[in-house]
Amino acid sequence: MKSNTLENKFFGTEKIWKILLRLAPPVMFAQLIQSMYNIVDSYFVGAYSSAGLTALSIIYPLQLLIMAFGIGTGIGLNTLMARFYGQGNDKKAKEAAGTGTILALISWAVFALIFYIIMVPFVEISAESQEAAREAVIYGRIVCVGSLGLFMESTWTKIHQARGNMKRPMIAQVAGALTNIVLDPVFIWGVAFIPPMGIAGAAIATVLGQMVAAAITCVNAIHRPPTVKKMLIYIKRIYQTGLPSIVMQAMYTVYIIGLNLILVSFSDSAVTVLGLYYKLQAFFFIPLFGLQTCIVPILSYNYAIDRTDRCKGIIWQSNIISAVFMILGIASFEFIPAQLLGIFTNDTQVISSGVIALRIIAISFIPAVLSLMFPVFFQAIGKAVPSIALTLLRQLVLLVPLAFFFSFMGLNYVWLTFPITETITGALAIYLYIRQCRLWKEEKI
Repeated sequence: MKSNTLENKFFGTEKIWKILLRLAPPVMFAQLIQSMYNIVDSYFVGAYSSAGLTALSIIYPLQLLIMAFGIGTGIGLNTLMARFYGQGNDKKAKEAAGTGTILALISWAVFALIFYIIMVPFVEISAESQEAAREAVIYGRIVCVGSLGLFMESTWTKIHQARGNMKRPMIAQVAGALTNIVLDPVFIWGVAFIPPMGIAGAAIATVLGQMVAAAITCVNAIHRPPTVKKMLIYIKRIYQTGLPSIVMQAMYTVYIIGLNLILVSFSDSAVTVLGLYYKLQAFFFIPLFGLQTCIVPILSYNYAIDRTDRCKGIIWQSNIISAVFMILGIASFEFIPAQLLGIFTNDTQVISSGVIALRIIAISFIPAVLSLMFPVFFQAIGKAVPSIALTLLRQLVLLVPLAFFFSFMGLNYVWLTFPITETITGALAIYLYIRQCRLWKEEKI
């Protein structure tokens, strides 16, 4: 069997664009299917009831927090394994993989318990109508308690990707998304012997889709964990590299909850607009998110062998590719916002408010490339401080306080938060990158 070390050598020798073309398309395709699933999922729930659509927007931050720890831990594991492979140490890579599986199980148990307990009080402060609150509690408890598949798939996917295998994770995500899409209408409205379950049916379909994805990624990804003493060492190293990603993802939850609390003071429709924006935004951010996933092991590998020149090329080629695709998102949000929103709802208040929101937020897309890509760059080379600093600035220091400030001027002004935040964070990211390049240059003198 060919060693994983040999399989990964192309990270340090092949042309950068060829590496990205090999690794990125499967990840982007899987994320495209995932985005389509999110859109279709919201479409079916929106067709079921407008309260259900609001419920999805309310629960979305909690789902993001679960994903933050699942995916963030996976990225830390991915980075650590890539470094071990770069050093030719397959044994340690497999021990780290075994540790990752244990972490996924523990994380699921903790989040399932906590979210089940806090679900009702969380929903009560996030919803204006009782119907939306009731639907949110039902949906939220099912998807949070049933998130075992999400945690396991997130970990096992990163194990495969650390070895340069992007195909199995792609197949898993496609299968999981298709399972969800097919089962959504069946469970929501019922068919034959299956009774109509409403919003609970949509949640069950989501959980089953995650389980299918986990079942596919478990193949060749489950390894025996090391001793407890060794495991603690691996856990520390996983979170040393994964913490920036966890913080970056978790901050989505913080600021979306904060934005929801600000927007609900205007109306439930404003909360719905924000939720729909994130569904649509994810679809257009696919290349950027895909490249974020792909460049972590590539950067980590090249940094481990002291190829900082290649690290620079990787980040800038990724930025350029992302920016080109972002232009499509800008064009869509500027020219057909009503049509995009009309996919999910015929509520005139949501559409009229949403059109203004999408057109303003679209201005932020290009600077968002810098503010989202560079934290991943610093994370991959083991520089946690600048990575976390950029994330905290963007998602905690600027977004919610600015939104609160603009809320006194009116709902439409709240959306200005996005372009202002991305521009400031992107400018700081460039400064920190230039400083890092100078440090590399000084070290080689």
